Amino acid sequence: MTVSGKRRWLASIALGFGLCFLCAGAQAQTAQPDWPRLEEETMRHFRALLRFDTSDPPGNEAPAVEYLKQVLEKEGIAVKTFALDPKRPNLVARIPGSGRKRPLLIMAHTDVVNVDPKKWRFPPFSATRDGGYVYGRGTVDDKDNVAACLMAMLLLKRLNVPLDRDVIFLAEAGEEGSVQFGIQFMVERHLAEIEAEYALAEGGRVVRKDGKVQFAAVQTTEKLPQRLRLVARGPAGHGSVPLRSNAIVRLSQAVAKVAAWQTPMRMNDTTRAYFERLATLSDPEDAARYNGILHPEKAAAIQEYFAEHEPLHHSMLRTSISPNIIQGGYRINVIPSEVEARLDVRAFPGEDMEQLVDEMKRVINDPAIEIVQEKGYRPPASPSALGNEAFRAIEELVRQHYGVVTLPAMSTGATDMSFLRSKGIASYGIGPMIDIEDGPLGFGAHSDQERILESALHQFVRFHWDAVVALASAQ
Repeated sequence: MTVSGKRRWLASIALGFGLCFLCAGAQAQTAQPDWPRLEEETMRHFRALLRFDTSDPPGNEAPAVEYLKQVLEKEGIAVKTFALDPKRPNLVARIPGSGRKRPLLIMAHTDVVNVDPKKWRFPPFSATRDGGYVYGRGTVDDKDNVAACLMAMLLLKRLNVPLDRDVIFLAEAGEEGSVQFGIQFMVERHLAEIEAEYALAEGGRVVRKDGKVQFAAVQTTEKLPQRLRLVARGPAGHGSVPLRSNAIVRLSQAVAKVAAWQTPMRMNDTTRAYFERLATLSDPEDAARYNGILHPEKAAAIQEYFAEHEPLHHSMLRTSISPNIIQGGYRINVIPSEVEARLDVRAFPGEDMEQLVDEMKRVINDPAIEIVQEKGYRPPASPSALGNEAFRAIEELVRQHYGVVTLPAMSTGATDMSFLRSKGIASYGIGPMIDIEDGPLGFGAHSDQERILESALHQFVRFHWDAVVALASAQ
């Protein structure tokens, strides 16, 4: 080990010990909640929130916000609501601190994605308890976080916890595709109400496989959704006389080229740390891939393996492009003059979209194809730091609560933390323990049997509480 490497190693050990003492000290100075007794209250609030149909669209988060408002105000916690649409309000609750440090924001969204009730074993808004699980739309996206934030605010107030920071709870509308009513509205018009140094929100998870906890993923950055359209034009004609200029044929060829195109591999601090730490948890064969991704002579084969067997990891290494909608034609005997394909592009942080579009034109190599770039609806933002007190405290609390390491993660999907990061708020996505098998079985977020383990909910509420105390309480 070099001298500089040894110094960094010793410094990391010292920081780790310091954070152990910080987290332990914060917990020791704060009266500990009676968690067994509080589990009934947590479940009562959680199930009440699940029973509100806040499907987006149309939204209608108002009943859930009114419920939160009544619970918080009953405890003497100041609450404000802000709404672009009266049916879609955002709730902001604040518990003041000494002001020695900038505020901590805890955030969750009250809307959920739509459902097809016919596909649900239990009614999607019944909050049914069965076999140690709670079933319902929103159980893991995102009313688990709403309940955890609510309980943190109630306990801070009841226990009169001395705070160095204000703690702000934002229950936002519109995360599931209608940000103009929620986070965009709050950031553009009411930033002062939620401005903070750190934020905790959705986007992370603790992963369990075959009944054993593997690791915790904490989201520190995310890819940026972009939308492109490929438009093909050509002369219309009778279907009985095939044309080489058929717009559908030209579009199909363009889509095939785009789908086969592998955009350049890119890495940042988050993804580099993710693969390095994941390698330490993996069997030798997988570890060799995760460690080898930065080796030029190995990278191409590893990327191809990821594309075939681990598409999530393939997507984490680049700007991804997925053709998801094709529209064209209106009669079987008519060659259409115009057709289009819509591409779901998830841009790697820092991607130059103009340059990407220019390169896509070269890949398609057909003047009959126009690429139309639609305006993005989420702002670009730099990743949140991995070396500050917030991330280190989360790491230590993951170790205490779950006994595993933390992987900094880049979401391939989108969250509203991009709006916060664009304003300089270091934001970290956390979440409860989930079984990795649940997603493929149809029990995950956005699935038709969304569910959460009751024990996982309660453990997450305790973890979330300790994170708030570690970051906000007076030291």
